[in-house]
Amino acid sequence: MFASFESGRCHVNDITVNYRKGGSGQGLLLLHGHPQTHVMWHKIAEPLAQHFTVVAADLRGYGDSEKPPSDAQHLAYSKRQMALDGVELMRELGFIKFDVLAHDRGARVACRMAMDHPDAVKRLIILDIAPTLAMYEQTNEAFARAYWHWFFLIRPAPFPETLIEADPQLYLRSVMGARSAGMAPFTEAASAEYLRCLRLPGAAHGLCEDYRASASIDLEHDKSDLQAGRKLSMPLLALWGSDGVVGRCFDPLGEWQKVASDVRGKALPSGHYIAEEAPELLIDEVLGFLLPPVPGAR
Repeated sequence: MFASFESGRCHVNDITVNYRKGGSGQGLLLLHGHPQTHVMWHKIAEPLAQHFTVVAADLRGYGDSEKPPSDAQHLAYSKRQMALDGVELMRELGFIKFDVLAHDRGARVACRMAMDHPDAVKRLIILDIAPTLAMYEQTNEAFARAYWHWFFLIRPAPFPETLIEADPQLYLRSVMGARSAGMAPFTEAASAEYLRCLRLPGAAHGLCEDYRASASIDLEHDKSDLQAGRKLSMPLLALWGSDGVVGRCFDPLGEWQKVASDVRGKALPSGHYIAEEAPELLIDEVLGFLLPPVPGAR
């Protein structure tokens, strides 16, 4: 995996972020989802590196990135802080402006990044999410049953952490394997890496704090944006899986049009983990959105 990429660690925003970097040209930041790491991009990173300088980073609290202590307001794991990690990382690597491709939790970080740092994010691609506030406000039984971990992980510490740490492999299979494709999309090497990282000290607490922040301080930030009439201004491509829960329980394109001014999107024949279930289709969509059209091409 990531054969041509270099590994690195960078101290930004008072924490150390783990990343891999490969390719050349304009910057493209990849942000992963839960309960994964940057390794989730292993099927598409090399092809994308033929066109961009690809930076695949572990979010704070995940993978080999630092897992800082939090507080009662969960400020350390607010998407505002997690977004600043990514902006400062890209600056350290020489990119003042860059594109972002992000999945799941990483996509929530990416949206806050685009809102707080519109001069840094050129274009944004988000995978299989609707806006956080909309998903909480429109929660129904079908969504709650499928996304049970949203409500489990926000329970006060140390309850969920204790259960996850008791059997990390069971937790991974209960979250990832319960989706439409089961565990089939995940290679043995990728699955082993997800498990290794979830077993690291502080990992369970980090991912719980990510969700606790989303159900508290992040909602306050989202509501403030809505009240002020702030919208994402850069081109945004929203993709979701036709076999996933997001498209069944919500109107992803309609919801993104409420918070962004330049939106396009569609469902792909996939479940939740698009980068590992339908990598070739995703590469086509990403390149079609980010690369300039070829003169004379039809």
